[in-house]
Amino acid sequence: MAWIKTVKFEDGGEKLQKAMVDVRKNYPPEYERPVDGASAIDETIVDSHTLIPDALFHAFSTFGALMSPDLPLDRRQHEMIATMVSVTNDCHY
Repeated sequence: MAWIKTVKFEDGGEKLQKAMVDVRKNYPPEYERPVDGASAIDETIVDSHTLIPDALFHAFSTFGALMSPDLPLDRRQHEMIATMVSVTNDCHY
């Protein structure tokens, strides 16, 4: 759960809703379903960006570009890199 105020999708207004929908369009198709055995939690790192829709859009559009299937890495390699960055930054996400 985020420790800062967050805005629910349905309460966020048109700008937030558009940013969240547009960001998801940039994600690779395999990110549409969770990995088998992954924990199911409602709160995500995306929620912590809901107060500033423009920042949410740009930050997670970058993520979408970095996860592009056109790149020479597969999902496992992307996840390993993300895990190591989180560990290095002492981030629990």
